[in-house]
Amino acid sequence: MLLLLGRRVPLSLYRLTTGCPASSLPSSVLISSALIKLTAITRVTHSTVFVSGQNTGTMPERRPFVRLPADVYPVNYGLCLKPDLIVFTFEGKLEAVVEVTQATNQIVMNCADIDIITASFAPQGGEEINATGFNYQNEDEKVTLSFPSALQKGAGTLKVDFVGELNDKMKGFYRSKYSNPAGEIRYAAVTQFENVTERNPYPEDENLVEVKFATTPIMSTYLVAFVIGEYDFVEAQSSDGITVRVYTPVGKSEQGKFALEVATKTLPFYNDYFNVPYPLPKIDLIAIADFAAGAMENWGLVTYRETALLIDSKNSCSSSRQWVALVVGHELAHQWFGNLVTMEWWTHLWLNEGFASWIEYLCVDHCFPEYDIWTQFVSADYTRALDLDALDSSHPIEVNVGHPSEVDEIFDAISYSKGASVIRMLHDYTGDEDFRKGMNAYLLKFQHKNACTEDLWDCLEQASGKPIAEVMSSWTKQMGFPIIEVEEEQQGDDRIVKLSQKKFCASGPHSGEDCPSWMVPISICTSEDPTCSKLKVLLDRAETTITLSGVPTEQWIKINPGTVGFYRIQYSSSMLERLLPGVRDLSLQPSRAGMINTVQVLTLMEAFVNEPNYTVWSDLSCNLGVLSSLLSHTDFHEDIQEFIRDLFTPIGLELGWDCKPGEGHLDALLRSLVLGKLGKAGHKPTLEEARRRFRDHVEGKQVLPADLRSPVYLTVLKHGDSATLETMMKLHKLADMQEERNRIERVLGAISAPDLIQKVLTFALSEEVRPQDTVLVIGGVADSSKQGRKAAWKFVKDNWEELYNRYQGGFLISRLIKLTVNGFAIDKMAAEIKSFFESHPAPSAERTVEQCCENILLNAAWLKRDADDISQYLLKRKGPPTG
Repeated sequence: MLLLLGRRVPLSLYRLTTGCPASSLPSSVLISSALIKLTAITRVTHSTVFVSGQNTGTMPERRPFVRLPADVYPVNYGLCLKPDLIVFTFEGKLEAVVEVTQATNQIVMNCADIDIITASFAPQGGEEINATGFNYQNEDEKVTLSFPSALQKGAGTLKVDFVGELNDKMKGFYRSKYSNPAGEIRYAAVTQFENVTERNPYPEDENLVEVKFATTPIMSTYLVAFVIGEYDFVEAQSSDGITVRVYTPVGKSEQGKFALEVATKTLPFYNDYFNVPYPLPKIDLIAIADFAAGAMENWGLVTYRETALLIDSKNSCSSSRQWVALVVGHELAHQWFGNLVTMEWWTHLWLNEGFASWIEYLCVDHCFPEYDIWTQFVSADYTRALDLDALDSSHPIEVNVGHPSEVDEIFDAISYSKGASVIRMLHDYTGDEDFRKGMNAYLLKFQHKNACTEDLWDCLEQASGKPIAEVMSSWTKQMGFPIIEVEEEQQGDDRIVKLSQKKFCASGPHSGEDCPSWMVPISICTSEDPTCSKLKVLLDRAETTITLSGVPTEQWIKINPGTVGFYRIQYSSSMLERLLPGVRDLSLQPSRAGMINTVQVLTLMEAFVNEPNYTVWSDLSCNLGVLSSLLSHTDFHEDIQEFIRDLFTPIGLELGWDCKPGEGHLDALLRSLVLGKLGKAGHKPTLEEARRRFRDHVEGKQVLPADLRSPVYLTVLKHGDSATLETMMKLHKLADMQEERNRIERVLGAISAPDLIQKVLTFALSEEVRPQDTVLVIGGVADSSKQGRKAAWKFVKDNWEELYNRYQGGFLISRLIKLTVNGFAIDKMAAEIKSFFESHPAPSAERTVEQCCENILLNAAWLKRDADDISQYLLKRKGPPTG
């Protein structure tokens, strides 16, 4: 997924009926064999008690959680569901073949938000025994069926009849609201079962439609999916014979063609890379209107937000195309890594998500080499992971997970982005050939089974002959990462290099005897050939000295070419000075940690004024955004805007507003980024041109190209009035694409007037905004200004009950909290936020709250330490006043 394993069993005799007479169903209704992706549970011992592990900082102790007992073992599930899209309920019947491994008078099952009507057990060849009681343990999402006598060892059939509600919480079996081409409100019945909400839907009438499905492979229950609704589709065959369909809203099948192209290229790529055939005859991809995550990898039926699947040839921007390509690559990778082989328990979530988050880039690089996607990985995933993992409140990649409520906490940048980064480092350390051999052995050995992290290490170790388990355990079982300190000495034509490591902390250099260490694969290149590693070494101790032969004084050396190793580097002053022309991994983090002064970073930034690379400008933009947010707490915030205008103006003039012949994907991304940065910072020529083009767009004289809409919308809103906001909201209402609505929702918060900020916040909770996108609007307000941040936080507090109930404590709550409060830089705000969540518990966001409070304290310390120096630097740049 792009954000309970029980036992793995096949699912068969699958029937689905709808609560609508057959005659009332439009011909386009899909009740869908083609749309079902079925899961089961894990082959594990369920008697173990798990206590969520490794406390960090002040994280509260977790209560013990017991997984399902193993005395009754499912062999095959037969399910029949009858959803009713008029009253939004469903009836279900479960008929499961089970094996009783130990005599018992109880059967313990996972269960959430359903009511059992009847249950019975029939031993093979024996009489049926009715259950006499159902004991629901709602907090643990379990139910215990009690029987009047012991069920004896051997095979039998368990039957359960149950009912449930099609909820509006975007999890479990739920309803999704949409409008058909005639503008009528309709509903689809949709599933989202990861992480543990597959516990809530399972358990005739001749006027109903019935659809039957074949037996699935052995699989995990959280990967089941079914969708009932009105959809169009486009279809193609991959080169290896797999039927691929992309399901779209009615009338929008054209918007599924790009994803179809990606999917038909991706399946053969993964077939070849893993050397394991895709195990199903078809793969369906479907756009869901109300969807909490980005996408979900259900086996054979992948569900997506509309913005992660649909591309319009005229109205979709370049970044949306890239996003769809990455998400499709991510979810299809899961068909092998996660579905064919499933993690043993949620402790190993990172194995699913980290791997898919790495290989999606490998896939897109194969399909679209012009995207320069690996360079973008560094700014999109690698640095994001470094930022979070530098906090004292981070967590290891592998976190012992007990109670299901703890799972949502680890759908974060550590599991995804750090996981992807260390897999990338491992791939480089192992070498592609041995890595693929190890992956193939792993998939073949554990297909249709469960595996843990160590199983993958064993297979890669056997393939490569390298100490994979020992190296990787230092990265997955402890949080944080090292900073590598580098010093050098010249001896004739040889360069003597001293490398040492210590833990990098956002709060400052780590000190103490308990300093952790890592086994760090180190690559070194020189200016003679920056694209090739001259030497590779494994730093497996606190420090080591190496010799680079034939490197004369005039050559520079660089550690970690390609930014593959997951660590930061601190060069000696002389090395850094010589290296500056070749440095591109610019970051504010060492300045935040107090290791260098922020002014040094600003000085270095000015050296990039003629840089042509999109990813470098993206990093500059991100870092300056953080600094601008920080300095919004000072009286010289306008000075940093002038710095931004000066830095970005030359590249803005060079790019211009209109696409030139021969330009490609990265030029479009760069133009959008630069114009947006200049417009937000108040660059007058950019503002004037944005207003002119916006006016022409609204009046229908000249439609804005999709790549220019975000920067233009942002610019006119940032410097706009009530009429501007009103016009933008009309554009939102008229928009036919969710991408366009999201584009507007992200920037509405840029409006400056306090009364208009309140209007935007009220809009966020209105029927006009899809539930999953409310977070975008509120986060946009918080990110816009000091006033916006205060208003957004107050709004979240005032509306906490509604927001919490809307998201049911899932990962969207964590995202909402982080987007709202992370930009504060006053100590007392950390105390206020901590106090609020002590009285308004959000179990799935406890770690996020702690991380935000730590961030706020770090921001405050950074400001106290560097604010005066930054102010003086910016003042000197302006020169003496003229009169």
